[in-house]
Amino acid sequence: MSDAITTKTVANFDKPPRLSKAEKARLDGLTDEAIARAAADDADNPILTQAELAQFEPVTDARRIRHTLNLTQEAFARAFHIPIGTLRDWEQHRAKPDQAARNLLKVIAAAPETVKDALAGVGERVEG
Repeated sequence: MSDAITTKTVANFDKPPRLSKAEKARLDGLTDEAIARAAADDADNPILTQAELAQFEPVTDARRIRHTLNLTQEAFARAFHIPIGTLRDWEQHRAKPDQAARNLLKVIAAAPETVKDALAGVGERVEG
């Protein structure tokens, strides 16, 4: 057995870590030049040019939308007729939603009850 210890760190962007008074004072005391110098000296996080930044694609964050609605993956998938495996793939960034799915997620974020109402009865069998 190895002596190495593996730890898992989970970032919660909704609740960022609190800074101590000393850390806050140190950061508040930095000038713009000091901040730029520290950023330039960080080899692991190079400053990107405008051309490099333009290559990034915005990511539709299905997990953030789901959390905002306070729904489990199962409830979100059921409410909005999204296969649970697809939702999990989006949330874990194993796959990215296509344009139609991104549009659906935007509409869900803006008007979830309207989408639920519009989808009510979809997929149910109509008796004639």
